[in-house]
Amino acid sequence: MDRLSRRNVLAVGGALGALGALGVATPGWTWAPSGSVAGAGAGADPRWVWDEEADPLVASLIDRGDVPRVNELLRTWTKNGQALPSGLPADLRDFMERARQLPAWTDQRKLALAVEFNNKRGLYLGVLYGLASGMMSTVIPKEARAVYYSQGGADMKDRISKTAKLGYDIGARNAYQPDGEMIVTCVKTRLVHAAVRHLLPQSPYWSAVADEEIPISQRDMMVTWHSLPTTVMQKLTAWKVPIPAAESEAFLHSWQVGAHMLGIRDEYIPASWVEANSQAAQVLTPVLAPTAEGIKLADILLNLGSVIDGGLLTKPILGAFTRFMLGDQIAGWLKIDREPIWDTLLKTAWGPFIAVREGLLPFPLAPAAYWTFDEFLRKAALLFLSEAKPIRIEIPVANRPS
Repeated sequence: MDRLSRRNVLAVGGALGALGALGVATPGWTWAPSGSVAGAGAGADPRWVWDEEADPLVASLIDRGDVPRVNELLRTWTKNGQALPSGLPADLRDFMERARQLPAWTDQRKLALAVEFNNKRGLYLGVLYGLASGMMSTVIPKEARAVYYSQGGADMKDRISKTAKLGYDIGARNAYQPDGEMIVTCVKTRLVHAAVRHLLPQSPYWSAVADEEIPISQRDMMVTWHSLPTTVMQKLTAWKVPIPAAESEAFLHSWQVGAHMLGIRDEYIPASWVEANSQAAQVLTPVLAPTAEGIKLADILLNLGSVIDGGLLTKPILGAFTRFMLGDQIAGWLKIDREPIWDTLLKTAWGPFIAVREGLLPFPLAPAAYWTFDEFLRKAALLFLSEAKPIRIEIPVANRPS
């Protein structure tokens, strides 16, 4: 059977959305929007929902040849409170002015408390973002294929640096403040996602293996979202890290705001950890599987990571960390060898390490010292990945060439 056209897929999506609005259950999606930050919604299956604002806009920018000039202009837009550069196309400027606004439900008190959480647990977050969330992305088939065959797949060091920037920006003390960069990073990433939705269906390599017509649906974005905060909190809970309830909620809130800024509809963003775990059990856990593209990406990630610290973190050590974080099944899928010494050491020493680190937190200077050390590690990683150059999130105009 011939593949559906983009127009037909969008039509089907609209029909399914209408069914959802009438209360008819859509296949494969049972999570109720009453559990979202919006508290209500149409209930449409997010597999058939993309970004109705950004997608046609960016497709138009690409088709009319505006992207190179736009990318050049946006290189100067780096801070949340900074005015957009003059010279942008009017339709893009209007969209970006709307897209840069924080949602009305943003709680600045929670965002401030999230900073305290990040100050104290930055090391855990760095490890988990890189070796749990980052490596998990390679066993999310749709994400692995989209990354591999899009333009970013041709230069994984550059691609990883841009992903790492988002993780760094959301953990910064001024993440959503005027002098921070998280809003800028989210809006630019939203534009990139829209470009990939337009370009990737034109790739014969991606089309030959993809089981979807258009990549990066709202469901795909929530799957990736769960590989980050939901997975992180599940691991911290499993490690028995004592996190006050208010700090846990604040950490979630920072990522809820991030999801909104990335273009995810509020009706799909979980309102609590209970709802997040419920949604993840439906959309993330069942889809994890190996792919040829994911195996290649995992190998690239482990090789890149092993040289960030001058070779101190070798590929076997990072592989052992991945096995420890994600388990034997996923490590096996990714063809990561067992490392008897490091596998055993992590299982026996990680718990005591956390206990010692947490035991020192009550001392007055410990949180500040932890922040300083963790911040150094994060900046060193970004410096390596970016080759000491500014990390630029730019709209692509082509796919991976081969």
